[in-house]
Amino acid sequence: MRSPSGVARLLLVCHASTRATVRAAFPADEPLDEAGLRRAARTRVPGGATAVCAAEQRCVQTAEALGLRIESAPDPLLAEYDYGRWRGLTLGEVEAAEPEALAAWLTDPAAAPHGGETVVGLLGRVSAWLAARGPGRTVAVTHPSVIRAAIVHALGAPALSFWRVDVAPLARVTLTGRGGRWRLGYPGP
Repeated sequence: MRSPSGVARLLLVCHASTRATVRAAFPADEPLDEAGLRRAARTRVPGGATAVCAAEQRCVQTAEALGLRIESAPDPLLAEYDYGRWRGLTLGEVEAAEPEALAAWLTDPAAAPHGGETVVGLLGRVSAWLAARGPGRTVAVTHPSVIRAAIVHALGAPALSFWRVDVAPLARVTLTGRGGRWRLGYPGP
């Protein structure tokens, strides 16, 4: 399927499940779990597109399981949100140890009490990645946080909206854009 002239068509695919996903933990660079590998191997994505992915192990493994051929170096703009010192901890553990910090992070997109990236920073990074997309079809295997940021950007929603979007393992979202304007879509089965 071809894209009309000047139109960028993106299929954003979330990586498959990991141990951190199952534990509801802030991710580190962990591999897919067995269930995630099996599900990814059964998932189909359309061919004929340029395929890109984030560098983290779980994205590379998902792309391989999907049968995608990544022909370029991993894109650093697709990297996971930097959770700083919270990496590897569950939400419950962070809430017990740093309740005020967690509350600040969930209510202020400019806050980074964990010492990592702010939501505002992530939104800027993902917006830059979207702005660099040229015409044609691209499949990008990335993280829930990056897909959430892309949705917020496409809708022109405020940064606080980031917390109102959930992205499940292997979720797929389409964005169609031209001239810096994006339209959100959800592909059929």
